[in-house]
Amino acid sequence: MKKPYLCAMSWKEVHVTKNLRTLLQRIDVQKSKLDAARPIPAYALRNIKESISLEWTYNSNSIEGNTLTLLETKMVLEDGLTVSGKSLREHFEAVNHRDAIDYVEVLAASDYRLQKRDIFQVHALVLDKIDKDIAGRLRTGGVRISGANFTPPDALVVDELLDELITWFTQEDLDMHPVVKATIFHHRFVWIHPFFDGNGRTTRLISNLLTMAQGFPPAVILTVDRKKYYAALNNGNTGNYNKLVMLVAQAQERSLTLYLASLEDRNSDYQSIQNIVSEPGVPYGQEYVSLLARQGKIEAYKEGRVWFTKREAIEAYRNKRQRKR
Repeated sequence: MKKPYLCAMSWKEVHVTKNLRTLLQRIDVQKSKLDAARPIPAYALRNIKESISLEWTYNSNSIEGNTLTLLETKMVLEDGLTVSGKSLREHFEAVNHRDAIDYVEVLAASDYRLQKRDIFQVHALVLDKIDKDIAGRLRTGGVRISGANFTPPDALVVDELLDELITWFTQEDLDMHPVVKATIFHHRFVWIHPFFDGNGRTTRLISNLLTMAQGFPPAVILTVDRKKYYAALNNGNTGNYNKLVMLVAQAQERSLTLYLASLEDRNSDYQSIQNIVSEPGVPYGQEYVSLLARQGKIEAYKEGRVWFTKREAIEAYRNKRQRKR
């Protein structure tokens, strides 16, 4: 019997644009710098990990409709407070996600190899105290996803498809960048939709586990990019992974940049594009530099809807263009 969903895919079948390749090369350089800084002092590591973990919990839950703000999420997790006007479920979602991150970090610290039981455990943590009847259990019926351009496969083949996906990730010897491979896993997990609820949070946790086990920090997809994220997932359903890989790669670059800037005390090097282009001698306007950032052509990262970069990144781009002329 032919399987309804084939996982095998080679690097050549993933469309890697020039901009994406440049972005992945920058990520590799930053990852090398982070590796060279190891072992990272415990106090420095704790500070940046706590910051990114908080953002990860807030953004991943917010993408799924949780209305807690970043500050409110911090109050719930760090101060144990309840927020007036917010549902009990929203409070549990914050606590559950933090516990799932803790579990993922423990796994990533070892010589990790993806196991189905770990996926179930992450999902169980995501839905703990919310819906224990389905927490950590594969769905047994059909589901439909609002706004998606596909219908997830029949529940009868979900277990087989999940096994196939894990085999593809762990056994296929592909010449594929770790961020690209984890992103494809991310999409395929969502496509299989193995659980009744909590699939989005679970795949963002597991796909990060796959890169964290190789020494990357977690890539946090921002809630302001929610529409772009869902559109990129829909593109993946047609075989076009470029937008999703670009989005995840930019999130990865952001985390690497934040880690390195914190460790090297270089946070002041990064300014909003609006501020940089107002400085004398900057050759481009705000709209153009923002476009370069969105396209991955310069080193940049996002805080909310505001892009930050370095003047050196703009100058490096200009010098590169001048050498080509």
